[in-house]
Amino acid sequence: MTSPMPRGAVRVDLNISLDGYATTTDQTPENPFGHDWGRLVGAYTATRTFRARVLGDTSGAGTTGVDEAYAEAYFEEVGAEIMGAGMFGLHDHGDDPDWRGWWGENPPFHVPVFVLTHTPHPTLEMEGGTTFRFVDTDIEHALELAHEAAGGKDVRIGGGPTTVRQFLAAGLVDRLHVAIAPILLGRGIRLWDDLRGLEAGYDVVAETADSGTIHLTFRRE
Repeated sequence: MTSPMPRGAVRVDLNISLDGYATTTDQTPENPFGHDWGRLVGAYTATRTFRARVLGDTSGAGTTGVDEAYAEAYFEEVGAEIMGAGMFGLHDHGDDPDWRGWWGENPPFHVPVFVLTHTPHPTLEMEGGTTFRFVDTDIEHALELAHEAAGGKDVRIGGGPTTVRQFLAAGLVDRLHVAIAPILLGRGIRLWDDLRGLEAGYDVVAETADSGTIHLTFRRE
């Protein structure tokens, strides 16, 4: 009898504001992400790793230091990803049969991605090894599918915050890393709602980058 393959960790990496918001509300047709989104993720998007992995900039430009170390770790040892329909864009583009996500034909994931949705959607095979599978199931079964696809590597719960909060509330997350930007948003979707006492059972470590971003990591004891 063969022993079961060991499973990797279940991880979350999320950018939030000082007041706990992980989404913004200032989008316009001319600026679909909004000015606040750039403020929220600015430290991350300025890093050398983001510029190389997401923008395809191989010049070596970008910030280093603490923010870069966390950006680099974001992509390490991930074998599969889970995201909500909103993060993929189905809430805004569900009626567009040609919609293939925000990231172009070569998304930065390079692993199987499971999109939680109640709307049937064909699988999308993208360049670079990313495959979007659309699943109508509960989070526990989605995690089983992701672990199987990850082949022993980690599974990342990519977002958005409502999806992340479901996994946290169910006690399914082994490591939560939040990059707290030094800004106030005042409205949006908050990460911490209904998660009182979440810190119990985790070791918590904080590290501050030159950008003013506080990197807070909750790790299972």
